[in-house]
Amino acid sequence: MGQTQLATRVDKRVKQAVEEFCRARGLKMNRFIEDALIDKLEELEDIEDLKKIRCEPARPLEEVLRDLNLDE
Repeated sequence: MGQTQLATRVDKRVKQAVEEFCRARGLKMNRFIEDALIDKLEELEDIEDLKKIRCEPARPLEEVLRDLNLDE
């Protein structure tokens, strides 16, 4: 996978907090930021999935238990 540079402006305090956090834990700041961006993208995708799921009708418990062969 290729790499590219990303430039952005953030609050000075945020940058200092990230630098200190990474320094204290021996992390590479580039990797930390990339992981944070990926986590945020996944979180936003999960939120969209939840919105879709909320619109689905609920199934009766008896039907779910029957489909799982748990009805007695």
